[in-house]
Amino acid sequence: MAPGRVRARGEEIRRFILDRVESAPTEIARLTADKFGISRQGANKHLDKLVGQGNLIQAGERRQRVYQLQPLVEWWNWYQLADSPKEDLVWRADVEHLLEALPANVLDIWHYGFTEMFNNVLDHSEGTRAVVYVERTPTTTTIRIQDDGIGIFKKIQQRFGLDDESHAVLELAKGKLTTDPQHHTGEGIFFTSRMMDRFVIMSGEVYFSHQFGDPRDWILAGDKAPKCGTYIAMQLNNHTARTERKIFDAFASEEEHYGFTKTIIPVRLAQYGDDKLISRSQAKRMLARIDRFKTVVLDFDGVETIGQAFADEAFRVFAAEHPGIELIAINAIEPVQQMVSRATTALAEQRNALLHIADPVTQLKVNK
Repeated sequence: MAPGRVRARGEEIRRFILDRVESAPTEIARLTADKFGISRQGANKHLDKLVGQGNLIQAGERRQRVYQLQPLVEWWNWYQLADSPKEDLVWRADVEHLLEALPANVLDIWHYGFTEMFNNVLDHSEGTRAVVYVERTPTTTTIRIQDDGIGIFKKIQQRFGLDDESHAVLELAKGKLTTDPQHHTGEGIFFTSRMMDRFVIMSGEVYFSHQFGDPRDWILAGDKAPKCGTYIAMQLNNHTARTERKIFDAFASEEEHYGFTKTIIPVRLAQYGDDKLISRSQAKRMLARIDRFKTVVLDFDGVETIGQAFADEAFRVFAAEHPGIELIAINAIEPVQQMVSRATTALAEQRNALLHIADPVTQLKVNK
């Protein structure tokens, strides 16, 4: 094999190791050998090289060795919120230089995500201090922000009179939600969560997570979440081809001057525990505030059944009252799709009946 090809293959093998080692810290040698058809000894040589380069750290004996990515950057700092630190100044003075080795598109995403999340702490947390933690490895960067305030889900619950903190996650998932509409559009958390590979919020009794490429938003209730304040974690691959513009455009409309006109609602977030989606009140909860969008995608992934009243409220009653809003159902299994089709058929019949009554020619023929 030519020297150039040997070097390229070695780089490919080591890139595979770096990409997989976090998910398989004890099995990475075997996985590498199997993937590239090389011996365990050959895989270990690549691992030793990465350790020597400072990209990996190792512990244990050879047969029981554990590998981890070596952090290239580890930094944290406390901020007293009474001092009114500005998010752009914190970014420029403290954070940006830690990430300056990253590609421009990745740095742009971090600039947007960090400043939006830190500004939320300043304007909404009602806390006294916040800590920022930055970790950069050869493959990924993670930024965590935690404050000691009221808690994001509790504040949304109180501001909008919601049933519980879990309901606040459904509202966040829609986008355009803010407790201070004079100063915020409510787009920051929505777009930041879509730009990152992994985005997590923990607060009160609720754990919320969104992963890029996964249509589902995960929500859990229990002891994982801090009882006081809000914890946010953002993670992004250092070499992603993603850009801010691609994410914005995915939810924008050219006809609306590229405004935020489209949203995707994970319908299962309208469920509480083992509740079935059967009632009109549940449908109204799901549809609250979506009159701010032109296109609403209702993602039924993970929903096994819906009731006739739920479907009728969404796809006939709401659709009839909001003809300018396009409702699109996706990932619906057969029983769910049947209910949706029943409601949309009823809507079409309702509209045809109204047209029939309004048409004087048709009315004349009926009278004859």
